[in-house]
Amino acid sequence: MSVIDTRQTSRAAVERPGRAGGGAVRRRLGTDDLTVLTVFVLTAVLIAASRLISPSLGSWGQVRAMLVLSTFVMVVGFGQQTVILMGGLDLAVPAVMTLGAVLMFSYVGDASTALLWGVPLVLLITGTLGAVSGLAITILKIPPFIMTLAMGIILASALLGVTGGAPRGTASPLLVGLFNRDWFGVPPIVYLMVGFTAVASLFQRYTAFGRRLYAIGTSPDAAYIAGLPVKRVTILAYAISGAASGLAGILMVGFSEGATLNSGDDVLIPSIAAVVVGGTSILGGRGTYLGAVGGALLLTTFSTMISALGVGAGWRELIYGSVILAALLALQNDLRLWVTRIPSTFGSKPLDRGQHTNVGGIS
Repeated sequence: MSVIDTRQTSRAAVERPGRAGGGAVRRRLGTDDLTVLTVFVLTAVLIAASRLISPSLGSWGQVRAMLVLSTFVMVVGFGQQTVILMGGLDLAVPAVMTLGAVLMFSYVGDASTALLWGVPLVLLITGTLGAVSGLAITILKIPPFIMTLAMGIILASALLGVTGGAPRGTASPLLVGLFNRDWFGVPPIVYLMVGFTAVASLFQRYTAFGRRLYAIGTSPDAAYIAGLPVKRVTILAYAISGAASGLAGILMVGFSEGATLNSGDDVLIPSIAAVVVGGTSILGGRGTYLGAVGGALLLTTFSTMISALGVGAGWRELIYGSVILAALLALQNDLRLWVTRIPSTFGSKPLDRGQHTNVGGIS
């Protein structure tokens, strides 16, 4: 069999799993589904246990508040997980989310019809910025950690210069209504997130792009040999992460009825923690978005409980970091492999295997 035939056969096996590949996929999804169930059960247990701290914590009102507060981590988590699934990481999330909020608040305005062009435009801008990071990672071979961190710093500095530190504008009543109105006792944003979760989960599991993410994360070299468009998938993954962060910024305007230059500061670590706690491997190739949603709910519930105990924000960040470390220690093989990738992540010489970069920047 020729090399071309081998590449075509391998690519078909990745994108349209047959009997053998399908069995592997089913085994992986079975394990992931068990993780998702465990995370949701733990969330329910925490909610019930929170009543021991205060009777109001386990009430329906507290559950509603938890669902609303977890919205932003869920949305950002989708983009973050898309990148992590292929072994990458997006540290520009806070700045891109803040950009989305400032654009929506200061430039789109409060006219209902403005949302028709404003929302797609903001998503296009933030998605394009994510794609720029993806291009730099794939074409210029800049490690994802460095590139996305630099992008975040540049955006944050530009926003400070343009706004003077105090964005001015008006929040759209329709966005505000997503959070302060009730549909059958539930804020509209909850219904929106149920639909978002369903679409995102189907996108990951059943589209060719989703299968390519898993293939690249599982074995970048095998994906490259199979002829998958690794560069294109990488660029699109970071574009999706940027657009997701922009969407979270848009929603933040509705929640807070305004925008500040720290609108996205509190989502970076929770978004990574939610993805990891939900069962996604930090190396990529394994995990589901439903697990990330469960992780967001679990961490939001936990955060609500420790806030009720009077624990400061600094200690909460410490707890989030501990959760990530604990999840990595639970997967010791992943931890060992991840440690071996640290030098290349920070820009050391990549492996001598043709055009090859590590952690989401494979070509």
